[in-house]
Amino acid sequence: MDTNDHALLVRYDEAETLDTMGVRLYADHDTTGGVLSGNRAYLPAGTDGPPPHFHTGSAELFFMLGGRLRVLAGQEILDIAEGDFLLVPAHMTHAWAAPDDSAADVLVIFTPGIERFDYFRLGDRIREGQADPAEILAAQERFDNHFVDSPAWRQARGIDARPLLNAPDHRADFLSSKVFRTQPEA
Repeated sequence: MDTNDHALLVRYDEAETLDTMGVRLYADHDTTGGVLSGNRAYLPAGTDGPPPHFHTGSAELFFMLGGRLRVLAGQEILDIAEGDFLLVPAHMTHAWAAPDDSAADVLVIFTPGIERFDYFRLGDRIREGQADPAEILAAQERFDNHFVDSPAWRQARGIDARPLLNAPDHRADFLSSKVFRTQPEA
């Protein structure tokens, strides 16, 4: 589609919805000439969004329509609320979840557009028990959705109670310890 030919209008009641994902699909890369992909996500209070991941070719924009969202952006944990705008650049690890005391209603835009609708449909089929979770891992390149571990996110979500290491301080402590000494000090 050439986006210079006409405006794209997707009415609320015409957008495809994936109830198991809490997602309403508005515009995918193929309907915008690759300019953007957009969806609206609703997460009930205490609900996790996707695990930590990054995109190599697109930035991801979050505009909060209502409620609050806790977001991993790199190593930082941010809380965003209604009216807030957050742009996560390509290659930055990110994840999000609705906090325990608030739902989240968020408009999510990828720019440039990437194939998202089939990604969400696959997630929906996995949640319905109609697809294997391994399929989403096998399709990371296709959907430019690369999953990674994040100790900061695990700790923020209460999955890992171990304290995060402060790299410079702990490195100095480690190097000054007796670990490398092979002989007792005189």
